[in-house]
Amino acid sequence: MEKLIIEGSAKTPTIELNGEGELLLRGRSIPENSIEFYKPILDWIGNYGDNPKESTIVNVQLEYFNTSSSKCILDVFKKLESLSGTNIEINWYYEEDDEDMLEAGEDYQAIIDIPFKMIEVEEL
Repeated sequence: MEKLIIEGSAKTPTIELNGEGELLLRGRSIPENSIEFYKPILDWIGNYGDNPKESTIVNVQLEYFNTSSSKCILDVFKKLESLSGTNIEINWYYEEDDEDMLEAGEDYQAIIDIPFKMIEVEEL
């Protein structure tokens, strides 16, 4: 499976989808057009679903995301939720004093039928 790597910027997160069952979203997500930014990620996950690894780990290490990104991140989780043939786990990282990011992870966890692990870190 072809890797998808998108280098992060001040407005977009780093994305690493390696085809070996590991997905990473890290940084800030405030792109000009969230739908356009997240489309290749959704497409990649769709292709990955044709031949997924037995286990898929999703590491989300976002320090901030805007409202339009929030919807697109939910779409990513829903796309993952629709995959069969792989056990998916989402590791949701948040900084120790960032209650908003913890609550965002808990909100996604309540909507999506994928196990979430909330991981508190000193700094992202």
